[in-house]
Amino acid sequence: MRFSCIIAAAGSGSRAGEGPPKQWRLLGGRPVLRWSAEALAAAGTERLVVTAPPGEEARAREALAGLADCRVVTGGATRADSVQAGLAALADEPPEVVLIHDAARPFVTAAHVHALLAALETGADGAVPTLAVADTLKRGSAQGGLETVPRDGLHRVQTPQAFRYAELVSAYAAWTGDQPPTDDAGPIEAAGGRVAPVPGDPMLMKLTYPEDFTMAEALASQARITRVGMGFDAHRFGPGDGVWLCGVYIPHDQGLVGHSDADAGLHALTDALLGAVGEGDIGQHFPPTDPQWRGVSSDRFVQHAMTLVRAAGGRLVNVDVTLICERPKIGPHREALRARLAEILEIPVGRVSVKATTTEAMGFTGRREGLAAQAVAAVETPL
Repeated sequence: MRFSCIIAAAGSGSRAGEGPPKQWRLLGGRPVLRWSAEALAAAGTERLVVTAPPGEEARAREALAGLADCRVVTGGATRADSVQAGLAALADEPPEVVLIHDAARPFVTAAHVHALLAALETGADGAVPTLAVADTLKRGSAQGGLETVPRDGLHRVQTPQAFRYAELVSAYAAWTGDQPPTDDAGPIEAAGGRVAPVPGDPMLMKLTYPEDFTMAEALASQARITRVGMGFDAHRFGPGDGVWLCGVYIPHDQGLVGHSDADAGLHALTDALLGAVGEGDIGQHFPPTDPQWRGVSSDRFVQHAMTLVRAAGGRLVNVDVTLICERPKIGPHREALRARLAEILEIPVGRVSVKATTTEAMGFTGRREGLAAQAVAAVETPL
């Protein structure tokens, strides 16, 4: 079933304690908002709309950098206003199904999404994840004490929530309640629609108070795995006055012959990144027989690979590139190579390693017929 998603991220998060609004706070090294955005992208959303507080749209775009088909719109005074702004942003190409999710619930997964979509296929107008209330409930009495409230039949409702787009738009337009609805199932229920419950998940916790972030950090460390990719490339020397290595031009009495600009360092790194997320190799994405890639700067290949890493919900941890050659000497250029790689990858230079070695005059590199490169990339992805 094809679907689009809206992430409500326009709240102030005033109960979360000191610091920026909770959607911008770092969780496991990434903004809280990005966790949900990456998960929904990996689940297969066609379009993603994020509602941001007025004046913080640029901050939202920064948090979402690299994610495809993602649009930021200005939210409203209430959550319901923000959701309706998100629905309006999808009106040019209305989806069949829309999922609404709170940015403050970072641990959403593709399994949650697919369960909701399956519930809609049964004919329901909406689907929401729910959890039974386990604790005893009490209400403050008029005398200042407490009185027990029966918990039978009560449920805690989570997000994301899934609806048929047209029906949700109509239900919001028909809403006549004295107060804005507190979730998106409310308008559907008021319009007489049927909302199907699906099993909720304690991992869909909502970050509300400062102590929630402490628990979330512990969970974040267990919700990710590190995947490692390796790449190798080699090019022969030919006529020229310099070589491209790791995106830096190094003067030399020869050039390199090969695919694009023959940057063996970036080619090996591209394969390492692709390998870490199971996306094949550079030749599949940029065939050397295709003339459009002749002479192209190889940083384009690395950036493409990084787009696929982000689409898989991945975060690049570090890279390690080894250049194998007798000449040119790499040592004098090492820091420039590290800096350029950090720039291309958009990571701190401290997470980039560039090394050089020789083959002790053995083999094609030892005979100075060409050079080679190998690269390793560590990528952290959802389980």
